Amino acid sequence: MIEFSDEHEAFRAVVRDFAQRELAPHVERWEAAAELPLEAVAKMAELGVFAIVFPEEWGGSGGDFTSLCIAIEEIGRVSQSLGITLSAAVGLGANPIHSFGTPDQQAEWLPDLVAGRRLGAFGLTEPDAGSDAGGTRTRARYDTASDEWVLDGSKAFITNSGTAITSVVAVTALTAPGEISSFIVPAGTPGMTIEPPYRKLGWHASDTHGITLADCRVPAGNMLGAQGSGLRNFLAILDDGRIAISALAVGCAQACLDLAVDYAKERQAFGGPIGRFQGLAFQLADLAVAVENSRNLTYGAARLKDRGKPFRQAAAMAKLYSTETAVTATRVATQVFGGMGFMEESPVARFYRDAKILEIGEGTSEIQRLVIARGLGLPVG
Repeated sequence: MIEFSDEHEAFRAVVRDFAQRELAPHVERWEAAAELPLEAVAKMAELGVFAIVFPEEWGGSGGDFTSLCIAIEEIGRVSQSLGITLSAAVGLGANPIHSFGTPDQQAEWLPDLVAGRRLGAFGLTEPDAGSDAGGTRTRARYDTASDEWVLDGSKAFITNSGTAITSVVAVTALTAPGEISSFIVPAGTPGMTIEPPYRKLGWHASDTHGITLADCRVPAGNMLGAQGSGLRNFLAILDDGRIAISALAVGCAQACLDLAVDYAKERQAFGGPIGRFQGLAFQLADLAVAVENSRNLTYGAARLKDRGKPFRQAAAMAKLYSTETAVTATRVATQVFGGMGFMEESPVARFYRDAKILEIGEGTSEIQRLVIARGLGLPVG
């Protein structure tokens, strides 16, 4: 069982209190509106959760990755939509610029992203590529006359890409056959069109759009990282993101376990609480074990990262196990609630809709199994 430091436990208490007090009363209204509530983002920014892992140089707190995962888990227990907003803003929006940007790029973009005044997005997935990140078709042509890169292509399922406070989208593109580079595209750049928001099964209060790039020009200085390093760099970013998504899944699973246990104690049927029936009690017991295992895997991977040790295998294991546990937790909780679990007024219905994407985003369960198998030395393709 993972034991947290006193500082981590104190931080968890602060974020949990914030989530219950400032977010929970409004979540259903925000979900019904089906758009990212910028008022919630502003409150989260004031709390400082966007700044946790970044150095003080850019307005960050200089904290560890474990603390970020705690924040994502606790916010995810209340709202998966806001949990993924935080995870994507830090891991996919700001982190690529922090990790691979030049000093000038960092100075231009990081202060607002770290403060949560602005959001960044990460354009890797394409409509015809999906899990095949190396199948990028978006192209970048260098225009020597203007010293610009000209981008043409499309990206799909991009979180935080179309909000009123989105400042930048980093995208991958082919700069030569088989050579993928990445570029910083400021919001509002001519030629970059943010498509209408998706109608999603879940995560209704998060922002997700497709992006079209047509003769979209950015200065040569907007290349992010060395030419040809785009895919390698972005895949490294995804290793971090898998732990973060695992933390989000732990929040979902824990919320469903708590809701189901409380309901099983209160709901009366056949002369007593339904929790006395072994058919139900044993399912919740098994779920409690799975949630604990998910938390151990998640924070074990986070600690490896914090200590500078290899964590790719641990991240893949955590994401695989935790996300599948979250899907199971929502199914069990909905069954415990019975007919009420099918009603939108019940939080478990929302969690049920939200959970499935956890097995898909930032690498499907199949991709995690592929990563784990390769880590075992198996010659899988």
